Amino acid sequence: MQPADETVYKSNRNSPVVVITGASAGVGRAVAAAFGREGWRVALIARGHERLASAARDVEQMGGRALVITADVADAQAIDAAAAQVVATWGRMDIWINNAMASVFGPVTALSPDEIRRVTEVTYLGQVHGTLAALRHMREWNSGTIVQIGSALSYRSIPLQSAYCAAKFAVRGFTDSLRSELHHEGSPIRLTMVQLPAVDTPQFDWVRSHLPRRLQPVPPIHDPEPVADAIVRAALEAPREMWIGGPTIQAILGTMVAPGLLDRMMARRAWEGQMTDEVARPRDGNLYDAPPGDPGARGRFGSRSRRHVPAVSGTAARGILAAVAVSCAAGALTAAWRLGARKTGIPARRLPERERAARMIG
Repeated sequence: MQPADETVYKSNRNSPVVVITGASAGVGRAVAAAFGREGWRVALIARGHERLASAARDVEQMGGRALVITADVADAQAIDAAAAQVVATWGRMDIWINNAMASVFGPVTALSPDEIRRVTEVTYLGQVHGTLAALRHMREWNSGTIVQIGSALSYRSIPLQSAYCAAKFAVRGFTDSLRSELHHEGSPIRLTMVQLPAVDTPQFDWVRSHLPRRLQPVPPIHDPEPVADAIVRAALEAPREMWIGGPTIQAILGTMVAPGLLDRMMARRAWEGQMTDEVARPRDGNLYDAPPGDPGARGRFGSRSRRHVPAVSGTAARGILAAVAVSCAAGALTAAWRLGARKTGIPARRLPERERAARMIG
């Protein structure tokens, strides 16, 4: 595909290269457009050629250059070939973003083994395949950044999406192991994982569902564009993790502090929160085949979605939690000491003076 403007083409010849899986719609498409706005060369990987071509036009209208590659991330050989095509075309690969996903909505007892297997192949193994393909080339250059797109559900599982939650947990485990291995090697290749909140994307109109009502993200819902901007920031800065959105931060920290309480909260809120009041029939969805049409990056929740989203590194968020915990512990110790002093009948503020007098007498 030729860029719209020869000047843009010339300016992109030496620009950095990013590869994005699941780039034809939703968050992946918004991330592709965001990199295009920065003048990057963007390789877009997904199953649906029609939507990929449209996403490529978005990238080039923004000022970037696009390369369309049709492939299923569940096919390791196809992803290896895609990585080789990027390098053969542009000679480099600076960032690889594993974004493709699939899900099935329904209680565990409603899911078939084949459905769970397919969600695992796309959402977990798809990120493994992309990571391995990127590493083969990045190790040759001894540089590069790999970004895993996760979710608050990488830490906090919810009902009705067991296969998807399990796959996201698996991605986090795989990523942490690989990160340790890269440290052991002294490798400069960077690895980061981004945990997302609920985002207004088209997936809720095409994902496979066994539920009786129309799907929605668990509110609050966020626009894809500010989420994409935060992902670009994570790709450039490469923190260990980046948590995007207040609900993500709350869910992860809450799970660390009170997992049982959140189990009960999710049983009440997340069950109904994933469905609207509109009746819907169960549908096959996009689990095995790319859906028709070109919905773009956004879903149907624009009137309810948030335009701004906070983002913080996981390390910083954990530091805040630790500081709060230390503060609470210090407060509890102070309170216990004061209570003990009262039980002796000695005012707490005079206790040190009495102790000094006792030592002098002794």
